[in-house]
Amino acid sequence: MIALYPGSFDPITLGHLDLIERASRLYERVIVAVAIDSGKSSLFSVAQRQAQIEKATVHLPNVVVDSFDGLTVEFARAHDCRVLLRGLRAVSDFEYELQMAQTNRTLSEAAETVFLVTAAEYSFLSSSTVRQIARLGGPVSHLVPPHVERDLREQFRE
Repeated sequence: MIALYPGSFDPITLGHLDLIERASRLYERVIVAVAIDSGKSSLFSVAQRQAQIEKATVHLPNVVVDSFDGLTVEFARAHDCRVLLRGLRAVSDFEYELQMAQTNRTLSEAAETVFLVTAAEYSFLSSSTVRQIARLGGPVSHLVPPHVERDLREQFRE
């Protein structure tokens, strides 16, 4: 069974990586898909985000990285993904994620949304939090892989 983990991943965090690693043990294949138009303004390009994820998941042979534009369920259908993977950090995430899962269900009954609860040490972590800390010159080495920390430092130096 193939699981699809869609998101903006701007940038990938250790919380994302934890979810990907856990999913890679549960599913034959995990596709991490970077949304091209997530409705958010991005710090990194789609190509940069894909490269960051590829480097962070190089140790996971059943994980592939791709990007998509349009509906998540259409990408899932085109790649024979029967599971849409989503992470839950807190109760506040649940309301939004439940709404998205139900909406996706109306668009495609073929894909089921599966929620994984984020590890406690990452329950506060979001890409926007990481960007804000990095933008203000704070430490992010405990929040992102080392290569992403370097990318953030370089990005905010410019």
